Amino acid sequence: MVVFAAMLVVPLGYAAYLSLYREQLIGGVSFVGVQNYVDALSDPAFLSGLVRVLLFLVVQVPIMLGVALVIALLLDSGVLYAQRFIRLAVFLPYAVPGVVATLMWGYLYGPDFGPFAQVASALSLPKPPFLSSWMLGSIMNIVTWSFAGYNMIIMFAALRGIPTELYEAARMDGASELRIAWSVKIPAIRSAILLTLIFSVIGSFQLFNEPQLLRTLAPSVIDTAYTPNLYAYNLAFTNQNVNYSAAVAFLLALVIAVLSYVVQLSAQRKERRS
Repeated sequence: MVVFAAMLVVPLGYAAYLSLYREQLIGGVSFVGVQNYVDALSDPAFLSGLVRVLLFLVVQVPIMLGVALVIALLLDSGVLYAQRFIRLAVFLPYAVPGVVATLMWGYLYGPDFGPFAQVASALSLPKPPFLSSWMLGSIMNIVTWSFAGYNMIIMFAALRGIPTELYEAARMDGASELRIAWSVKIPAIRSAILLTLIFSVIGSFQLFNEPQLLRTLAPSVIDTAYTPNLYAYNLAFTNQNVNYSAAVAFLLALVIAVLSYVVQLSAQRKERRS
């Protein structure tokens, strides 16, 4: 409890305190109440980053969880050879630190030295704009590559806990393996899928490492407010505006909490109806 209070409660309380003040040229630090929050809600930099992250969430998360679910179902069905190797190979990218993964993919995306660009040049094709017009998709690919295996392990562990009697009863009723996967396995691991979905929602709004590192390769594409998390960081440590940064961070936390609650509530209502 002492560690929890010192490392979480006290910093959060201090950040909340900072968000209610503003440092001005005349008069020094003054109390402004919720004015920082009002300014953030009309800040085009914050709002554009928030919309970008929402687009990232809507597109990337279903793809990542879909890939993880398909792999988990294939592993559980026993149709794949070398299952232990496949399971380890899919999970291994999660063990790679996010900074290392981003630097590696940044090299692969490179328009001059990257292998994709070299292959395109050899074939007299235009170089893929991974670090320009495809930037958001490039970041989606990095996150999917890194976290699909993590989500797959959660779903696979849930699948292994399903009683085999359910499969046997479904097969006796003439259900195919595809039908068993859709009507038995997926509903049985709904709580695990919901867990990965909530984790993915939180992770999407915390997007930081990928745009921060790729910004050095494409500064004209990724600005200091590319994501809300990156914006709050630059406000605090580049612009030295810790008060406004704290307000932006708290608004971002509020958005995460609301969306996570909505996802959980909608899943519970769907489960009651079914």
